[in-house]
Amino acid sequence: QVQLVESGGGLVQPGGSLRLSCAASGSIFSINTMGWYRQAPGKQRELVATISSDARVNYADSVKGRFAISSDHAKKTVYLQMNSLKPEDTAVYVCNVNGASSGDYVRRDYWGQGTQVTVSS
Repeated sequence: QVQLVESGGGLVQPGGSLRLSCAASGSIFSINTMGWYRQAPGKQRELVATISSDARVNYADSVKGRFAISSDHAKKTVYLQMNSLKPEDTAVYVCNVNGASSGDYVRRDYWGQGTQVTVSS
């Protein structure tokens, strides 16, 4: 009953920019944290960036200074602005939301299906 819909992925040249969006819908409320993870071939899923309900942010060292996470908790939406993209950023980017469902009021992690980001010439 909780759905995360991601958008904004695509093919971009090195040095380019993309902006990812993730909107949560359904029976989720009281969101604590929203963020992005990524999975690349041959690598484990890694945290990219998170933002809490009180605007605390956390970034992977590899993206600091290049990526910026923001959110609109009233709209249950999180964004990831990606600048100065590198081929190493190529991955499936997956949205994550931690919050409670109005069905049972249990806090859980919810995951999107992912959006492909490819950085290549």
